[in-house]
Amino acid sequence: MHKVWLLFDPRRTLVALFTFLFILALLIHFILLSTDRFNWLEGPKVNKAASNITLVLPSLPA
Repeated sequence: MHKVWLLFDPRRTLVALFTFLFILALLIHFILLSTDRFNWLEGPKVNKAASNITLVLPSLPA
């Protein structure tokens, strides 16, 4: 394994690896935030058509 580090500069390699992992983590989080199920900031979206429906219960005879 030490011969691999003779081919690559360890600092540049680790900086590139951490940069790639950070960008990948941001991409995954933004993809999850764009979904309705996994959006932990706004929560699930309410269906506006379903919220306008009102139920009228029949009145009982007195």
